Amino acid sequence: MAIKTFIVHASMTNMNLKSMISDYPGFPKEGIIFRDFSPILRDPAAMTFAADEFARYFDPGRIDLFAGIESRGFILSSALSSRYNRGMIMIRKAGKLPGSTIKRSYELEYGEGTLEIQTDAVSEGQKVMICDDLLATGGTARAAGELVESAGGVIAGYLFFIELTGLGGAASIMGYKYTSLVQY
Repeated sequence: MAIKTFIVHASMTNMNLKSMISDYPGFPKEGIIFRDFSPILRDPAAMTFAADEFARYFDPGRIDLFAGIESRGFILSSALSSRYNRGMIMIRKAGKLPGSTIKRSYELEYGEGTLEIQTDAVSEGQKVMICDDLLATGGTARAAGELVESAGGVIAGYLFFIELTGLGGAASIMGYKYTSLVQY
C-alpha cells in the first residue's frame, strides 16, 4: 500500500505563513538558522488557518490522540486535540515525566537527545497523530514514533509547521503520512 505524503506550500494558499516565520542565524549554535514560528502563534487568524490546513490532510474521526513533542509540539497538539475533542499526550525530554516511562535516544541536527513517554499514555491500538514544530533530520520524529508504538499505539501520521527539506527528515519517517505547512 502506498503512503501518500501531503505538503501544503503556504505561498499557494490565501495566507502566507512562511512570511510570518522569523529566522535567527547562529541559534542555538553557529551554522544553524533557527526558524521560529512564534509570530504565527501570536496571530489567531494564522493559527486558525494552520489548523484548517492540517485538517485537510487527516480525518479527525480516525484520530484518538494527538501527541506533542516537547515543547513546541505541545502547542499544536493541544490546539488540535481541543478543536477536535480528542485526547492529547506529551512526549517529553528525559526526566520530565513521573511514573513508569519508555525512553528513546536519538541524533539531532546539532547533538543528541532522549525522549520519553509514560507507559500508560496510549492504550493498545489507539491511533496517534504526532505533532511538532519542525522536521529537520527526522531523529526526533522517528524516536517519538517508536515511543508511541512501544506504548501500544498506532501512528496515524505526523504534522509539522516547518520542514527543512535539505536535511532529509522525511526519509526517517518513510512509510507514514506526514504534512508540513512551510518548507525551506
